[in-house]
Order: sequence, then structure tokens, then C-alpha cells
Amino acid sequence: MFGSAIVYLGLIITTAGLILFIKPIERLRVASRSEALVIVGIGVLLVGVGLNLPAPESRVAKVETRLDEFIPVWQFRERHTIRIAAPPARVFEAIRKVRANEISLFKTLTWIRRGGRRASESILNAGDSTPLLEVATRSGFIYLADDAPREIVIGTVVVAPPGGHGVLTAETFKTPLAPGFALAAMNFKVTPDGPNASLVSTETRVFVNSVGARQRFARYWRMIYPGSALIRRMWLRAVRRRAMTPAAP
Repeated sequence: MFGSAIVYLGLIITTAGLILFIKPIERLRVASRSEALVIVGIGVLLVGVGLNLPAPESRVAKVETRLDEFIPVWQFRERHTIRIAAPPARVFEAIRKVRANEISLFKTLTWIRRGGRRASESILNAGDSTPLLEVATRSGFIYLADDAPREIVIGTVVVAPPGGHGVLTAETFKTPLAPGFALAAMNFKVTPDGPNASLVSTETRVFVNSVGARQRFARYWRMIYPGSALIRRMWLRAVRRRAMTPAAP
């Protein structure tokens, strides 16, 4: 998250510098194009620093969730939570059934993510009639755990070296792999929180098993992180709406 913040701060500064290069504004103490270019340079430098910051490794101290079983070590992570005034069973069912068109900004952000290109069905190009988890698990993801009404985990191989990984199974996440792999897993965890209420979290972890692949993935992660985090938050809100409106189509 820190690296991504540096990258986007740099992009904002770069954009401001380019605007001031076109039209210097003396009241902002930028009276010449050369001064504007200095601002552009600072912005570009920050982008470079943010993209190339090291990605420290984290590890669970104790296995407490199914996600911990499959990605106990990671370099990239995001986690979001929401409280829902509905019992765990209803919330878990909502998690299973939420569709892409129920998630605010999902289609816009995934369209940007794939560069506006046409693509076959996937989590980045999901239709409106199929639950999103179902789309994901028939287009690259697999179920790693499905413990209703407590936790569901899906995973995929994000990056693989030449030669690939063969058939993706849950054991892939527990087996030492050749250098160059990036494994990602995401969960939804539901915890009772008083009478007829639940605390819901979603966490994404990525483990990259070589230095070179880690550096390349870090640049990608820091660029996509804001959009990814927004999708996760909107996804949880969609789960809340569906769980609190059981009759929703």
C-alpha cells in the first residue's frame, strides 16, 4: 500500500508539472517552463521509487484460517471488512450469489484493467447472469476451501515461468515450485457478531517465489492496487445489500 501511495503521488505531481509546463502559473511560484520541468522530474522520480521499493515478506504466526493454510507466506496483501445485519448463513449465501452487475464500478474498473480489450469470460470480463465466484472458478481460479458458513477461499496462479504449472489443484499451493511463480488466493470469512449479525472480511494474498518475479509483480501490484481495493470494498457492499434483501434476484 505504501509503495502504491508513492507511485500515485508521483503521478499526480507529474501531471501537475505537465499542466504547469503548458501554462506556468506565477501565483503558484511556477513562473517558467523550466521550473515546471523540475516538478515533472520530481514526480517521475517518485513513481520510479514507488515502483521499485522492496516487497517485504510476511508470515502467519499461527494457522487460524483456511487462507492461512494455503498462503502462509506472502509479499502482497490487502484486507477489507464490513459488518452486515444478517446471520452468517444468509451472508455466506450472498457471497456465493453476488454478480458483477451488483458491484458498483466493477465493470468500469475491470474494463480499465484489461485496457478496454475484448476478452473471453473471466473475472475481468464477467457477465450479469452468473455469480462472480462461479465465473472466477471456471476461468482460472479454483476453490481451495468451501467451509459454509464460515470461510470460502479461491486461488490461482498469477505468474508462471515457461513450461507452466500443469493442472492447478489445491496441492499446488502446498508444494515447492520452480522459481518464477506467483500464487494468489482470496477469501471471504464470516464471523458471527451478535444476534443476527456478521462480521465479513475479504483478504487477498500473493506469494512470489523468486526475486526477479517479485520485483516485476511489485510494479504491477502498485499500479493496480487502488482499483483492486475499491473493487473489494464494493464487493463487500454488494454482499451486504444481497444479504439484507434475501428476495433480490
